[in-house]
Amino acid sequence: MILMNKVVLSTYNFNAGISLMLYQNLISCLVVALLKFSGVVSVEKINWKLIRVWLPVNVIFVGMLISGMYSLKYINVAMVTILKNATNIITAIGELYMFRKRQNNKVWAAMFMMIISAISGGITDLTFNAVGYTWQTANCFLTASYSLTLRRVMDKAKQSTKSGSLNEVSMVLLNNLLSLPFGITLIVLLGEWRYVISTDVTKDAMFWVVATASGFLGLAISFTSMWFLHQTGPTTYSLVGSLNKVPISLSGLVLFNVPLSLPNLFSILFGLFAGVVFARAKMS
Repeated sequence: MILMNKVVLSTYNFNAGISLMLYQNLISCLVVALLKFSGVVSVEKINWKLIRVWLPVNVIFVGMLISGMYSLKYINVAMVTILKNATNIITAIGELYMFRKRQNNKVWAAMFMMIISAISGGITDLTFNAVGYTWQTANCFLTASYSLTLRRVMDKAKQSTKSGSLNEVSMVLLNNLLSLPFGITLIVLLGEWRYVISTDVTKDAMFWVVATASGFLGLAISFTSMWFLHQTGPTTYSLVGSLNKVPISLSGLVLFNVPLSLPNLFSILFGLFAGVVFARAKMS
């Protein structure tokens, strides 16, 4: 999905990240609704009480998606992947203050390695873009806030449903459905709709194929993640998540022909290594 979004935003030079998010989330809503009516999945009935509880989570969710879109437009895939490591650091600090959850020394050492790789990566990045790095910094804070806020409101959200539970499919639908009015409002207020209806990119059939594929991939991530967590566990999931950054980063460098210096390549590889060390430390 990261590679597909990079194609849409950079290769096609599509300057409407909010519209892309809206389109992808609309696809997710339609597919989940179709699966629900087909009896493939069960979804909790959405009520106003649940919406009020979930609204803070959704506002952060929308901000997380939009900032991620814009950072990917300006920064190469490998550096986005490395800079995302900062999310782990912010989350760990948030857990310490909000939930009094302490990390072991191995985790803090791994996070220090992540900081070093991010700083050295930024300094040696031949395609450095201040706007992109600003968006990615915002994305790290929003992603960490999303995970921390989700944890805090989860119990209250479950109490707001008739069954007293809230499965992952319901959360996927809730997040994507509530994001639609936010997306439409931002598109109108920022005048992005004018660009979308006037740009030649939207007249290209292949553009729509790639944009639609990225939407389906986003939903596929949600469902495969649920299956994988059910079959294994959070620690294995975390480790595999760290390992999959390696092919994403390397393929991103090759596919988009990113100008690269040896120090920058070393920073990227060091950051990937730090991510694996972090996952291993969390497992211990």
